Amino acid sequence: MRLHQLKIDFTAEQDRMLMQIAASEKVEVRMWLTRRFVKLLWPLLVKLAEEASPRIRTQPNPEARKALLNIEHEQAVSKANFSQPYDDSMRATPLGADPLLLARIQTGHDPNGHPVVAMHPAEGQGVTLTLDPVLLHSVCRLLQAAVKKSDWDMELKLPGVEPPETHERERRTIN
Repeated sequence: MRLHQLKIDFTAEQDRMLMQIAASEKVEVRMWLTRRFVKLLWPLLVKLAEEASPRIRTQPNPEARKALLNIEHEQAVSKANFSQPYDDSMRATPLGADPLLLARIQTGHDPNGHPVVAMHPAEGQGVTLTLDPVLLHSVCRLLQAAVKKSDWDMELKLPGVEPPETHERERRTIN
């Protein structure tokens, strides 16, 4: 199956993120991502992003690797289409109409060297995604945006990307 669209939204009532994956064959898989699962998933995605790029992988300087990761992330995200809304039309749900509660993650690479992420519930079938650079970095961006909407007191950052500094005025004594 080929991926058609992917959506990640925070659902406050469930205190979870709902990931919806639509395939071009009019099939959809829905999955719940808990805070615990996201905390496990994020470092694995960052590691896959670092390993997927030969420029980053072969760079001996850790600071240069971080800078390259940020550059490649921005380049990949700029190629993604975030403007098209998710198509909520009826699709077949081969893994069930109710979202799967994800509990297990496995990462690796396919025979062509592309990153692969397998996400499964505690028991039963899950989803395995083969990620090209644009999709990998897009998933990272969607997760970051969903976490910002949550009340989870966590921030998903790429290594080397510092939050913007806030310039506070120096306190002065006025006589």
